[in-house]
Amino acid sequence: MRPQEPFKQQLLVEGNDDQHVIWALCQKFRIPQTFEVIDCKGIDKLYRQIGGRILSPDTETLGIIIDADEDLAARWRQLKAKLDLDIPDLPNDFPANGLIHQPENNTKIGVWIMPDNKLDGMLEDFISFLVPENDGLFPKVQQHIQHIENQGLHQYKAIHQSKALIHAWLALQEDPGTPMGLAITKRYLTTDAAKCADLIQWLNDLFNS
Repeated sequence: MRPQEPFKQQLLVEGNDDQHVIWALCQKFRIPQTFEVIDCKGIDKLYRQIGGRILSPDTETLGIIIDADEDLAARWRQLKAKLDLDIPDLPNDFPANGLIHQPENNTKIGVWIMPDNKLDGMLEDFISFLVPENDGLFPKVQQHIQHIENQGLHQYKAIHQSKALIHAWLALQEDPGTPMGLAITKRYLTTDAAKCADLIQWLNDLFNS
């Protein structure tokens, strides 16, 4: 059997959860498998891959999904400094709909900063957009998390509250502890949210335009 040709379109993500969420969304929305989703196993390792992939003749399109964490503008400046080495003329202010940049005679670049290119946060904040509006459990879990925080019993950093919230909510589903990507497949999460549509539009514009 001939080995599979490497994808000339690649999407770098920070971790396994991001990879499986993207896979689940692509399956749900029937996005053509024209790109590979690569788990970089952390933001630092993702950064180290950027230059080599941009310069590789095997790369036509390079997408990047990272978390904003505590400061979206600072995260974009950090990533832009890596990209500026090979890709000129990137905007100083990050686009609200995500970045898609096609330099002349160079690799097409796309960047999405979780959760929605506007807010600080991470993948779990994006997932919280997909909790059904009429879900009666989610507000109870929010109250429980807030009660624990008010008592000073939590061990996580403030930026990780969304992680605690989403994983506590998932721990109480029919299949407790379902991973986020599988929660999309099992329809615990809705994919009707506008924030979800924005990400799908960005993926299609980047890889299937």
